[in-house]
Amino acid sequence: MSTPPLAGAGMPPGAFSGTQSQAAREVNTASLCRIGQETVQDIVFRTMEIFQLLRNMQLPNGVTYHTATYQDRLGKLQEHLRQLSILFRKLRLVYDKCNENCAGLDPVPIEQLIPYVEEDGSKHDDRGAASQLRFASEERREIMEVNKKLKQKNQQLKQIMDQLRNLIWDINAMLAMRN
Repeated sequence: MSTPPLAGAGMPPGAFSGTQSQAAREVNTASLCRIGQETVQDIVFRTMEIFQLLRNMQLPNGVTYHTATYQDRLGKLQEHLRQLSILFRKLRLVYDKCNENCAGLDPVPIEQLIPYVEEDGSKHDDRGAASQLRFASEERREIMEVNKKLKQKNQQLKQIMDQLRNLIWDINAMLAMRN
């Protein structure tokens, strides 16, 4: 949360107080939500600190050796709990104010929040569809040509493999006759 600028920083002394009171009256819901989010983050941070203190704290068992340390940690724990209750009260105020601001709004179904293209599109959509169709048909033609060339190369490789197989067969047959 930022602090307001000082009155002497380029403004007349009374000018800021009027705008500040006007801004306080016209707090929008988005800024309230941001304040609420920061408050929740503070609550989580304070809660983590409380658990850290509780983990490090030893229970009083009648030994007077560590009473000063225990009292110090107990004081810190009570301070954190007090600040935590203040933060929860602040969060409740923000929540109530947001509900008050949103009370007059009609709830919007989730389906309306998702953008989609309707089927009865304009002429611009028809031109876009035609160009996409041309692009798709051209791409399909290129793929067909590549497939045709690939089949030819596969046929040539098959013929070469058959010729090599026959050659190896002949070589093995000649070696067998020689022995």
